[in-house]
Amino acid sequence: MRERVLSGMRPTGALHLGHYHGALKNWVQLQHQYDCFFVVADWHALTTADNRSAHLEHHVYDMVVDWLAAGVDPDKATLFIQSRLPEHAELFTLLAMSTPLSWLERTPAYKDRLSQAPDAESTSYGFLGYPLLQAADILVYRAGWVPVGEDQAPHVELTREVARRFNHLYGKDGHSAPLVEPQLLLTDTARLPGLDGQKMSKSLGNSIAMRDDPEAVRDKVRRMPTDPQRVHRSDAGEPERCPVWPLHQLYTPADEREALAQGCRSAGIGCLDCKQPLIEAIVREQAPWRERAQAVLDNPRQVHWMVELGCERARTVARQTLKEVRDVMGLSYG
Repeated sequence: MRERVLSGMRPTGALHLGHYHGALKNWVQLQHQYDCFFVVADWHALTTADNRSAHLEHHVYDMVVDWLAAGVDPDKATLFIQSRLPEHAELFTLLAMSTPLSWLERTPAYKDRLSQAPDAESTSYGFLGYPLLQAADILVYRAGWVPVGEDQAPHVELTREVARRFNHLYGKDGHSAPLVEPQLLLTDTARLPGLDGQKMSKSLGNSIAMRDDPEAVRDKVRRMPTDPQRVHRSDAGEPERCPVWPLHQLYTPADEREALAQGCRSAGIGCLDCKQPLIEAIVREQAPWRERAQAVLDNPRQVHWMVELGCERARTVARQTLKEVRDVMGLSYG
């Protein structure tokens, strides 16, 4: 049997290029090497007010369409929705009985949120406890590996501590340790800049969606700010000062990129000339995504059926884990 990987995303609707290069690109590769479980973390989405709406279901399936468009294959990976499996909530509750409060209060995301907005929403039980629910998401599938960037490593380490403590408390009296301590699978996660040079984010309004049509891509890239010191077409520029340049470093071949840099520094080309190869590269990358997405959108029941099958696969694994957890905790009576 192949080793298992667990990863997921909160559903916020259609995904952008940052999601693809930060996660989906790795998922597509991992599904050929591991037994991959990819979860739509809709309960986690409820920890922020902007996702508590009637649009959540639409966001869920919009995101799944983008997963499929990127090349995630439901025949190779298990795609499922967190809230469809109450086993996550049950394991979360059972783990909460042995997890010290201080472990949750020290998580970077919780401390950051408190420092930025110390209001009732920030201090909700759901937001405080979400790292433990995240641990339950991982542990209920006995995932051996969790692919993350370095900034998410503390969450995996918390999961390992939670599993270790649980196994120490209950893996006695002839019982084997029921929970698997997952390992970090550090992945190359490109920090994709948005249209304004900041990290690409839908909330900042600086993103290019995976399924934006070519005209939208063209318009967005053309409106991107460039080197602020290049006021006139005849002014020499410096690519390292330009918010467009990091996108070139991701999308443009090295030889072509060098020619663009020389043209910028010598004022031999204008900013729109420099942006055109980038526009063409993004549109070219998006073409197969739009094609795969359209095939799915033409048959919307297919997406629901894929997710339904994924939920059933996930449920089989989760139920077995919960059975063993209840056994070691002495909860198998009744």
